[in-house]
Amino acid sequence: MKIHVKKGDVVQVISGKEIGKRGKILTVDSAKGRVVVEGANMVKKHLKPTQGNPQGGIIEKEGSIASSNVLLYCNKCRKPVRYGKQILNDGSRTRVCKACGEAFD
Repeated sequence: MKIHVKKGDVVQVISGKEIGKRGKILTVDSAKGRVVVEGANMVKKHLKPTQGNPQGGIIEKEGSIASSNVLLYCNKCRKPVRYGKQILNDGSRTRVCKACGEAFD
């Protein structure tokens, strides 16, 4: 499954219980079509005591979100936008905002 965002992109959640939250993409799972966004979909994980973590306990970490629920965030437009691809003079490709033409890469 091809995913429209990359690790390190700033995205905004456009659907679901985390709607409106903005953050950087930490990981991308293209096989499942899911992404982990910094600060969104926080879940509690129960850890058993181990040698490395003798206390154990409950930690909070980001859970995954379906990639269809996020859009790239354009800093110039200040809103989530779709993107197009543009070929530069040197032959390389870049992603550009459909609304204002600002380059993402």
